[in-house]
Amino acid sequence: MIKKKHFIFCLIITVLITGMLTFMIVNYVSLIIGNKVVITKSDYQVLQDNKKLLTLKKYIDKNYLEPVNSQILMEGAAKGLFESLDDPYSVYMNKEEFKDFKESTSGIYGGIGVIITELDGYVTVVAPIEDTPGDRAGLKTGDRIVKVDNVDITGICLEKVTSMLKGKKGTKVIITIVRENKTDPVDIEIKREEIILKTVKAEMLKNDIAYIRISMFDQDTGKEFKKALKEIESRNAKGLILDLRQNPGGYVTQCVDVADELLDKGIIFYTEDKARNRDITYSKENKINIPYVLLVDGGSASASEIVAGAIKDRKAGLIVGEKTFGKGLVQTVEKLYDGSGFKLTTQKYYTPNGISINKIGIEPDIEVLALEDSENQGTEEFKDMQLETAVEELFKIIE
Repeated sequence: MIKKKHFIFCLIITVLITGMLTFMIVNYVSLIIGNKVVITKSDYQVLQDNKKLLTLKKYIDKNYLEPVNSQILMEGAAKGLFESLDDPYSVYMNKEEFKDFKESTSGIYGGIGVIITELDGYVTVVAPIEDTPGDRAGLKTGDRIVKVDNVDITGICLEKVTSMLKGKKGTKVIITIVRENKTDPVDIEIKREEIILKTVKAEMLKNDIAYIRISMFDQDTGKEFKKALKEIESRNAKGLILDLRQNPGGYVTQCVDVADELLDKGIIFYTEDKARNRDITYSKENKINIPYVLLVDGGSASASEIVAGAIKDRKAGLIVGEKTFGKGLVQTVEKLYDGSGFKLTTQKYYTPNGISINKIGIEPDIEVLALEDSENQGTEEFKDMQLETAVEELFKIIE
């Protein structure tokens, strides 16, 4: 009797375990059986919800006049998914485009050295990178690129335009731009160079005033900025001009490292995602012990505006120049299994006082418009009125 009960108990346990395993396989595991795939219920529902896409693909495969590459179709579908968001900062990139994107924020690549975005339906220059072919050719913030090598780029995705602008060192590219207050488009021929990202430059100006220029925030900017600060400290600088003009942004982690040197303990910025989850980034104690003035303009964007917004809200330094670009969105960058990848806007950032500057920008404490003096730019005759004003204001603070 006991043996019989024991047998029945074991049988029940076996049935339960078998049932549980079956449930797990059906609901959680994808299996390949011959030329078929067993998928989870949730994945099956996704496929059902998107059967329109599959139906269209099958119809194309069967009826399209020319041979069809399924991989290209799927790449196009992925791009369309992101393009339908109507967000210039969210984009899917194939393997080659993603590689180019990663190179543009670190390392060395061949190109003209210009940061672009999509604005009001146009590919627009955010800022040329300092001392690059695009900078020397006279490209300016706000220039709208309408053609590359006489190819109309209307409707072409941003990453594709970026790829068109890149190329081997020594090759030439002709870009056609439309500039504000100019009636006719202008063709500019630019010879590509090897773009080496050296983002921090430091020097001493007159009367023990230090000047540090940050052209963008790449992977080493925070470290290079700290090194520059030690250098000016050793030269007994009494004040600092920090120049973020034409700085299009870059790695947020690096701008945080920079801001941490300029601020006492407190909030640098915070972000919120679609669920209103808030992530606050703080600065630590022990900021630099000399007064400083921050220079910004319309080409100061994204990570540059994080620094400027924190300084302004916390009244840590004086801001001189022009209103900044106004990009207050945060993108998540992910690489996919096949080498492709994407950028997706996942958060909006706010200054310490809770201000969103997206499409608005940050107003300087003292507005000084940049003077157009292209003939003398780079010569001793050129007068940088924004820099001169910053120096004058810094003298007032020091005295």
